[in-house]
Formats: sequence, C-alpha cells, structure tokens
Amino acid sequence: MHWIGGKYIEGAAGRTVPITNPATGEVTQQLALADEAVVDQAVAVAAEAARSWSRSSLSKRTQVLFKYRELLDGHRDEIARLITAEHGKVHSDALGEVARGIEVVEFACSIPQLLKSAGSYEVSTGVDVREIRQPLGVVAGITPFNFPAMVPLWMFPMAIACGNSFILKPSEKDPSAALRVAELMADAGLPPGVLNVVNGDQVAVRRLLEHPDVAAISFVGSTPVAQSIYRAGTEAGKRVQALGGAKNHMVVLPDADLDLAADSAVSAGFGSAGERCMAISVVVAVGGIGDELVAKIAERAKGLRIGPGDQETSDMGPLITAAHRDKVASYLPSAREQGAEIVLDGTAEQVGPEGAHFLGVSLLDKVSVDSDAYRDEIFGPVLSVIRTETYAEAMDLVNSSPWGNGAAVFTSDGAVARRFEMEVEAGMVGVNVPIPVPVAYHSFGGWKASLFGDHHIYGSDSVHFYTRGKIVTSRWVAPGAGLEMAFPTNS
Repeated sequence: MHWIGGKYIEGAAGRTVPITNPATGEVTQQLALADEAVVDQAVAVAAEAARSWSRSSLSKRTQVLFKYRELLDGHRDEIARLITAEHGKVHSDALGEVARGIEVVEFACSIPQLLKSAGSYEVSTGVDVREIRQPLGVVAGITPFNFPAMVPLWMFPMAIACGNSFILKPSEKDPSAALRVAELMADAGLPPGVLNVVNGDQVAVRRLLEHPDVAAISFVGSTPVAQSIYRAGTEAGKRVQALGGAKNHMVVLPDADLDLAADSAVSAGFGSAGERCMAISVVVAVGGIGDELVAKIAERAKGLRIGPGDQETSDMGPLITAAHRDKVASYLPSAREQGAEIVLDGTAEQVGPEGAHFLGVSLLDKVSVDSDAYRDEIFGPVLSVIRTETYAEAMDLVNSSPWGNGAAVFTSDGAVARRFEMEVEAGMVGVNVPIPVPVAYHSFGGWKASLFGDHHIYGSDSVHFYTRGKIVTSRWVAPGAGLEMAFPTNS
C-alpha cells in the first residue's frame, strides 16, 4: 500500500516483498512495491498540492506542525512498537528514535522565524534590496531501515514547513512506522497530497531521480548508494543531499575515566545491534590503557541481555534480516585470520528461535588497519579495538579513514579535547560523548565519503536546502524621472 493524496492506494500488481519480524523470522505481510506509474501518480498529486501549500501562510503551517507534534507525542508508544516489530530494536531504543524525530518537528514549528528575510534600505538613492526564500516545489526523501521513523522525521517536517510537498520512499524492510507518521500528519490538518509515501525498491528510486518535477532528493544510506544517488540526481539537475556510511572512532586517552569510556563503548557499539551510522565501531586505546580498557568493555558486553525487542529485559534485539546477520557474522573468521584477537565471539551464541535474526556481540582486540573488519562498515554488533602509543598516531589513524561522519575523544584534559575538536576530520565530534548526534537546531552531517552534497540534514541547513533564495531590488520613482542609459551603480 502507498499513502498518496491523503489516502491509501494499492500498489502495482505482482511486485511484492516480504516483511519479517526479526525476532522470529516470521513473515508478517507482503508489501506491494511501486512501479513507475505509481511514482508518477504521487509526483502529480504532490505537484498539484504544492501549488496551494506554497502559498499557505506561515501561521497555517505552524498550526499544523504544532498539532502534529502533539499527535506524535501522544502516539510515541504505538510508533515505537511498529518499529520494534519490523526492525527489531528494543522498545526503549525505538522510543528514543521517536523522541529525536519529535525534536525536529519542534524546530520546524519555528519556521516563521527561520524564513525571516534580510534587507537593506536605501542601498542607492530610492533603491531597496531584500532577500526572500521560496520553496522548491516537489521534493523527495529516501530513507534507511535502521531508523524508520526518525530519519523521515528529519526530512519532511522541515521540507513541508518551508512550503514544499514531499514524497517519502521508506525502506521496504520496515515501512509501517513511516506510513503511520504520515497518517498522523493528515490528522494534524495537512492538506492531502502535501505528504505522500511510496513503498518501493530501486524502480521507485530511479523514477524519483529522473522525474523532471522532483526538484530535490534527500537520502540516508550506505556510501556506495549515496554516491550513486548524488551522481544521478545532480546529473538530472536536482538538488541532492546524500548521507552515506561511516566508520566512527572513539579515541580513549590515558587520562580518561575508563569506566565511563567502557560504558560508552558498549552502548555506542552495540546499541540497536550496531545498526547505526553513528555507532562507534572502532575504539582507539592510546598508551598503556589497552588491556584494562578491553577488560572493562568485555565485562560489560558479557552482561548484555539479547532478546526480542518487545521484552523489557532485552538490552539488544536482532538484526534486520537473516542475510544481514550472516554478513556481519562472516567478519569474525576473517578477523581471526587477519590477526585480530577475538575477545568475544557473538557467532558462538545461539539466541531465539530457529529462523530469528539474532547475533551476539563481538569484541575484537589488536585489530589491523589492513583487515576487513576495520576497513568495512560492518553495521552490526562488532566492536574493534586498535592500540596506538601516542595521540598523534591516533589522530593519523582517524583522519586517514575515508569516512568522516563522527568521532569522539575521551579525556580529562580540556586543552587536548579542544585540540581534537580542531584537528579531527569528521563532521560531528563528541568530547566524552560517544554518539554526538546534534540536537535539532544544529545540523546533522559528516565529511568525506559520509556526505555528498553541500547541505547537512535538519537544522538551519535544511531551510537552505529546501528553499532557494531570491534577491529583490526595488525602486519607486515619480512619473517623468527620465531615461537612464548608464549601467546602474550604487550612488
């Protein structure tokens, strides 16, 4: 099913994919996928809706967003349960995802202030100049499976607040949360067609990228796909922000609180089963702290309770699919062959019923920078530890990574922390904070192969991404002022 024009419509006949419960492996429904005709229908509906919505008052938009925030808040638990049922993450983590999405809606409620224009009076005799920002029209978002509610909420509230209509293409692995948040937007009073949800695969993505009436594309996913989306979208003349993958490092210095560092490494490495683009996947132990730090991480990791996300006793749920679980597990034998010390082997742990997508946590020590476990974005509960002698070696290691999404340093020295902030080549930096995801009024985005495009997502960057500037120069003169042939100057 697809949400187009404020109602559900059927998908293309014959093209479906199964949706499973990762905690059991059971197929819960067959999702109908969009063909090009369905995408074209969504774009046509969105284009028609954009014509009137773009002229709606800022007061009207704000009223809808305030009501939407209220509805999301009242349906937090319901949305979180939809996430857990299809993604598998534990309920508390799913609730946190919804909360971070609501923060962006709250920021979008300030759109009258965000769209205030600047101007200059009397730049020349009788001449005034002002800047205005106008919506693009129809914009689209392509979102990943790991945050099925939060990432869509990072996109469409700001796009809609700016006066655009929006087409969301969520992951086909867990679409129910995206559909539910779209329904709630309609309940908040959003006119039909301003927000649409198209369920699909590469067929839908390709059509959105090439459709002449789609002005901009927002994407979050893996780096190879982000690069492909950016190239195809920009070649089609669209504005594109494509957020890619990551290999986030956490540098632990000898003066750090090792208990805090160990707690942070476990929560940031294994939370949401490691299926986060901001997960810590590499701990860099500097100096002689390696043995003690690894022991503390292992002690905490052994105590994690792995089970279905809807059970309160579970700290970590399953991975999204059996295929992804098997891919993550495949890194353990290769890591051992490539010289790593396997402190914890999550593949040796059988959890849940046969067919479920569970995998235990793995901790690798003394990992080589040439190994697959270090070079690849594993996107699962595998934490690598690399040891360096000095801070300078640690910085060289972090900055040589092709990714630059996030990085963190744990230290008690403010001067060193500030130096790290300035020197590290990453878009989001944490100081004694393992997952430095910015709050909604700052923007989210990495450097290097973690971002393709000039604008980060949400925050002030989103206003510039979802609008285009126009400079108006005006002069009102009395009748009979006379002919002027010279090039105009400010005098």
